[in-house]
Amino acid sequence: MSNRHASGTDPHGASMRDKAARDALPPRVRQLLDQVLALLTPELNRELERVLVALEQDVYGQAELARNPALQSGYMDTLRKLRLHRDRFAPTFLGGLETLLMGIRSPARPDDDALDTPVYDSLRLVDHNEISEEAVLSTIALRHESRAGLPLLLLGQRFGVLAGAPAFDAASLPVGPQAFGRLLAEAGAVLELNLETRLQLYQLYDRQLMPGYAPWVEAINALLDSANVLPELTFVPLRRRRATPDSDAAQDRRSTSPDAPAEGAAGQPRNYTAWPGEADRSAHGSAEEAEMLALLRELLAQRRAATDSTGEAAPPSTGTAGRPRTALASAEIDAALGALQTRAPTPQSPRSVPDIRQALLAQSRLQRGHATTLSGEDNDTFELLNLLYTAIGSELRKGAPSNDLLDRLQVPLLRVALQDRGFFVREEHPARQLLNAVAEAGAVWIADDETDPQLNSKLQHAVDHVVTHYDGDATVFDSANQKLQQHLQAMARKAEVSERRHVDAARGRDKLDLAKARANEAIDQAVGGGTLPKFLRTLLDQAWTDVLTLVLLRHGEDSGEWRLHATATAQIVATHLLGEPAPDGLAARIESALGLVGYHGEEAVAIARQLTGVPDDNDDPASRTELAIKLKARTRLGADAEPKPAEPEPRTPREQECYELLRALPFGTWIEFSTNQQGDMVRRRLAWFSPTTGRALFVNQRGQRVDDNVAHDLDQVARLLAIGQARVVSADRGRLVDRAWQASLSALRGLTGRDRKQEESA
Repeated sequence: MSNRHASGTDPHGASMRDKAARDALPPRVRQLLDQVLALLTPELNRELERVLVALEQDVYGQAELARNPALQSGYMDTLRKLRLHRDRFAPTFLGGLETLLMGIRSPARPDDDALDTPVYDSLRLVDHNEISEEAVLSTIALRHESRAGLPLLLLGQRFGVLAGAPAFDAASLPVGPQAFGRLLAEAGAVLELNLETRLQLYQLYDRQLMPGYAPWVEAINALLDSANVLPELTFVPLRRRRATPDSDAAQDRRSTSPDAPAEGAAGQPRNYTAWPGEADRSAHGSAEEAEMLALLRELLAQRRAATDSTGEAAPPSTGTAGRPRTALASAEIDAALGALQTRAPTPQSPRSVPDIRQALLAQSRLQRGHATTLSGEDNDTFELLNLLYTAIGSELRKGAPSNDLLDRLQVPLLRVALQDRGFFVREEHPARQLLNAVAEAGAVWIADDETDPQLNSKLQHAVDHVVTHYDGDATVFDSANQKLQQHLQAMARKAEVSERRHVDAARGRDKLDLAKARANEAIDQAVGGGTLPKFLRTLLDQAWTDVLTLVLLRHGEDSGEWRLHATATAQIVATHLLGEPAPDGLAARIESALGLVGYHGEEAVAIARQLTGVPDDNDDPASRTELAIKLKARTRLGADAEPKPAEPEPRTPREQECYELLRALPFGTWIEFSTNQQGDMVRRRLAWFSPTTGRALFVNQRGQRVDDNVAHDLDQVARLLAIGQARVVSADRGRLVDRAWQASLSALRGLTGRDRKQEESA
């Protein structure tokens, strides 16, 4: 789609062409497209507004956390642009969508899709910014294409009927994820945001708007179905039969026979959309996936060869009396696994992938009366899933609540992987998404010393849904994962709110401590080298310090209020050290100031008389003692704050280096702390720290402040870093299942690499 709306080039000509394209449509087609647009407009309006609100909140939060004034100014400028242009955002998106819908029968003209003449300001072959944005939007589109694959396939057929053309694929569909991505880029251009904020906009669009995309596609399909556009259109996936020597020979005979049925006729399983003559539109994997799967099989073969060369016993390929074992057909394996899946778990149930394989072969032996085996591809599938589960187990705690749930998922995952080996190479596979959600929930959200019945219930429900309903349709995993993700996202939002409250409280405590220190400093400066009576110094250090602290917190050090009270402090000290009479009105100002921190009536009058040196007939030791007792019993301003830490010892060069590293870390960095001598680590988030006092706030995954063995200031953390009892998590390592899969691949490559080196050295 062109960028003419966003760039503002010839809007009148563009609108005229759009009107011409609309008028050229048949009335019924135009009416149906108007209904599609009316269906999507309120939903998109609401969701786009939510995306902008979330973007404003995120940018405002970044501005609050920015330590650099220039960065803060940039964030505030971004906020200004958002508020200035936000009214044009949704109309631009919806206007572009209407143009796409009404132009489904209009071929793209060269002048319509021509880009603006580029300005060659540098000798670069590519525009890095543009590529990065395109890559982000393309990744988002591909992810949601896979999640709504079947509804998009059916919708493409129906839009082909409306356009009087071949069926639309997901990339060219006017309401497809890729089209939405281009519309988002055009709408984002009117906001005049920088690259960083545009990428932030795309992420929010992915998290908040696109989760509702699949239901919208279903709703459009239902609308067109009710309007008799390919009514009752369905998609029926049929599994291909595994090739055997007998079936290959039969196929050859059928292909050479003049009476052989055409491709896709009865007896020839294929995927179809229930419309005769339609080409098979489903893809069984890209060339890259096929190449990756071939590499995996090669690595497994090298691993088995290496195991055989070490003299370890390999699974025999023959049964007793030397008879070759029969390879089980995939349909038999799936049926046996389906029966195992429906059984209630017992203590004797298989607990691992090798156990499941062994139980499968043992059951087959009992049924057939002789030993059987798995085909090479099926055996590789069992081995790969076992490697993946082993790597996942290395990242989980023993006894975690999610471990039993992961064990229950093994059988459905085996059935998925046997039917679709793309499970191992596609990160966005629905079954892989659910596996990652369950594993990460147990590893991240549930700590060693806590339980979460609500989360455990959601995890249990997701796994039960798959175990109960899965019978070849991978969308079962997607529906279970969507419900689980809603709960996890709600937990993430609660954690963010909780963390923000703790950060605000920590900032307030730090600000209070700094104000109190400055108040004490002001009193010390006024006293200088003089010596005040002990009782008078107690009044200054307690009651009057609270007054000065409150003034600093409310008005700041550059305010007239602070200067007025600093002058009053100097006058109080001069009254007692130099014997000067108290200025007129000083006692009244002191009484008024004491009232701000909770001193009232006779108590405030008595303190003001003592500070100004006004003689009092009732001023006797007993009355001063009574006043001192009241001061001691009174809760002072900030008395519930944390005690001031002791002055730290001098740091070693290594500790100082770690300290400077911590001061340069952004808020939100994760740090792992050692909890025992066995090397167990606990991960905490550095939510905030004070560059002035060095006080730090650490929270857990739920955004709750932790008061365990974790240090509470940068100095302590720096010393732990220096001796290796803490480490900074430098970057997000990705999802747990993806890390486990990469670890499995590394283990395979490492094993085969070592074996080749040993052969070369021999």
